[in-house]
Amino acid sequence: MSKALKNMLIQDITQKIGDNKDLLVLDSSKLDPVTDHKLRMGLRQKNINIMTVRNNLVSLVLRERGVNNTDSLFSGPSTLVWGGQDVVELSKEITKWVKDIEKLVLKGGTVEGTTLKPEDVERLSKSPGRKELIGRIAGLILSPASQLAGALLGPGGYITGQIKAKGEEEAAATA
Repeated sequence: MSKALKNMLIQDITQKIGDNKDLLVLDSSKLDPVTDHKLRMGLRQKNINIMTVRNNLVSLVLRERGVNNTDSLFSGPSTLVWGGQDVVELSKEITKWVKDIEKLVLKGGTVEGTTLKPEDVERLSKSPGRKELIGRIAGLILSPASQLAGALLGPGGYITGQIKAKGEEEAAATA
């Protein structure tokens, strides 16, 4: 491969990946064309990008971004997957596809520059996603305020109930 062609391919990979450091690596070389197309279309619907790459070129791109120790990921045919709302959603979607398609192999991935093994990606897919964590944090933040409001309203409600009962008692006595 000529140096000019190599540089063009590196630029293309760099442009497509953008600033992403959260990538998963698959081996999709044993998929038949129909299954491969089904996989690509299914991922595209979830805003997940997929690209088959040359190992040495993508390793160069990742090293430029500060992602090292990727040699174990890029041996044999490699397909990069990135995108989605967050890396947890990405890992959930990919592990689902790997379970559905027998010939699809998860080789690992990188998250914030750290290399992950396939079992690490599996564990990541079982953790809560961005939306779930935001919901949990919001609930934790609002919990003390709701308990305080309940504590303040409790005695007031009790007094109101007593006054209402006393008023009904007097109304019944005068009637």
